[in-house]
Amino acid sequence: MEKQTNGKARTNDEEKIQESHEAQANMWKFVFGFTEMAVIKCAIELGIAEFLEKNQEPISLNQLSIALGCCSSSLYRILRFLINRGIFKETSTKSGKSGYVQTPLSRLLIKEGENSMTAFLLFESSPLMLAPWHNLSARISSKDNSMPAFEAAHGKDVWKYAEADPKHSNLLNNAMACDARVAVYAIINGCPEIFEGVNTMVDVGGGDGTTLRLLVEAFPWINGIIFYLPHVASVAPHAIGVVHVGGDMFNYVPKADAAFLMWFLHDWSDEECIQILTKCREAIPQDNGKVIILEAIIGGKEESIIRGSNNEKLKDVGLMLDMVMMAHTTNGKERTSKEWAYVLNEAGFGRHTISHINDVQSVIQAYPS
Repeated sequence: MEKQTNGKARTNDEEKIQESHEAQANMWKFVFGFTEMAVIKCAIELGIAEFLEKNQEPISLNQLSIALGCCSSSLYRILRFLINRGIFKETSTKSGKSGYVQTPLSRLLIKEGENSMTAFLLFESSPLMLAPWHNLSARISSKDNSMPAFEAAHGKDVWKYAEADPKHSNLLNNAMACDARVAVYAIINGCPEIFEGVNTMVDVGGGDGTTLRLLVEAFPWINGIIFYLPHVASVAPHAIGVVHVGGDMFNYVPKADAAFLMWFLHDWSDEECIQILTKCREAIPQDNGKVIILEAIIGGKEESIIRGSNNEKLKDVGLMLDMVMMAHTTNGKERTSKEWAYVLNEAGFGRHTISHINDVQSVIQAYPS
């Protein structure tokens, strides 16, 4: 018995030591977590992905450093770091030397690529958007939420800042357009039937119009209305089948068969969402109109969001987004399906459905009571 007890004690001690080592290794990753964003931003600014994509064959370090005007030893270290994360791949050139090629992940860093994520990363990694993170604890310590992190860093909320700063507004709109291209592709392939019978659609908070232009191209029977802040609507590019209207969604929403709201309700509190959704309900036919919402849905303790093989990764992205809302908005948050049900019911929608697509967002269709 004594030997067995000693054996169990030794096993428990070994497990605790192993857990301690794993905890320390994970903590080092957290300590230097910022390096991934910073190094990927560096790769975007250098144009590594564009050059490799253009050549379509393994490129040696010497060729790449000359083409990009870089220090070869520093470039090698950047590439080594990124390759370890699946961004770029090392292989042999025709002459047998070591060379570099693209990967599916690195292709997302091509600035003008079809599914490029560069604009979003450049926006989130800008000094302006990073500064509020240093005020996150101050916000949480303020029990009445009177110290939003973005306002503490910049003196005004993110929307007023964008209105006053054209450069930041352009970064924001480019980031939203970047996400729109990815999300719309997922909608078109995942649930195109939601646009059947929709002849007119207003894209509320439609930014520069990228989302609605892509949808109208895919479903040409739709006549689109892009409804957004006047300072954006006035300079938005024109497109066939789409008109731009400037205004305040808290006051009214233009009439249409359907209202489309993509990834901005998470910027607002429940009360503000209810106000916006109520105006949307008033803008659509009460008998056959609907509101189409594209938002992340995070899983609560009592629910599991099924998305296929990417479930866990997308779930974690949703939780990250909730932290982004805390840092960058005054009252915004990501919501569970129950929280979405509450907001929709309070805004007068008696029924809604949820469809999961191959993206961090899901599609919610809400119908008036």
